[in-house]
Amino acid sequence: MKVVITGASRGIGFEMVKQFLANGHKVIAISRNKEKLLELEQLGANIFPFDLTATDYSPIIDFVKLFGQIDILINNAGALVNKPLNNITNEDINYVYSVNVFSIIKLTRDLLAHFNNDAHIVNISSVGGVQGSVKFPGLSTYSSSKGAVNILTECLAEEFRDSSLRFNALALGAVQTEMLKEAFPGYKANTSAAEMANYIHRFATQDGKLYNGKILTVSSSNP
Repeated sequence: MKVVITGASRGIGFEMVKQFLANGHKVIAISRNKEKLLELEQLGANIFPFDLTATDYSPIIDFVKLFGQIDILINNAGALVNKPLNNITNEDINYVYSVNVFSIIKLTRDLLAHFNNDAHIVNISSVGGVQGSVKFPGLSTYSSSKGAVNILTECLAEEFRDSSLRFNALALGAVQTEMLKEAFPGYKANTSAAEMANYIHRFATQDGKLYNGKILTVSSSNP
C-alpha cells in the first residue's frame, strides 16, 4: 500500500511511519522538521519537508504524483497551544486551526484525484474534541479544533458515500508524546507512541474497513 502521513517527525507520526515501513508499505512522510525526517528516510521513507500552514499545497501534490495512487492518508499533524483564553493571540488561533483543521481540508481536497477507489482517510482527533468528554482549562483552541475534525470527518463520509472512499476519525486519549507534555506537564500516560502507532496501522489497513464516517474513541485514560 501507498501511505501518506503528516506530522511524521515526532511522537505517534514518527512511530507510524516506522510501523508502516516495517510492514512493507511505501510511505510518504510529511513534516516541516527536515532533520527528523532524514532519520525516516534512512529507514526507507519518502520524505517531504513542508509547512502545513502554507496556502499553496501544489508542492505536496506534485510530489505525491510521482508515487501513483494513494491507498491511505493519515492526517496526523497537530498543533497545541496551552493558554487561558485571555492570553490566546490571533496568531495562536490561526496556527492551531491551520494545522489541525484547515490542513486536513486542503490536503484531502487536493489529493482526491490521487486516491485509489477504496482509499481510507484517517483523521487523528482527540478525546477532548468529543462532545460530553472531560474538558481542561487552557486547551480551548486545541479541543475545539479537534471537535471540528470530528464533524468534518462525518461530513466527508456523507459527501462521498456513493464512492468507495472511507473517512474515519480516531479520537485519542493520553499517549506519552511531546504534545502530552505540553498539555499536561508531568503527566505519565499508560500508552506509548509506538503502541498507539501500532493500533492506528492496524485500523488504517484492516479494522477500519468495517467503518465509515465514525468517530472512534481510542483511550485507556484521559487526564
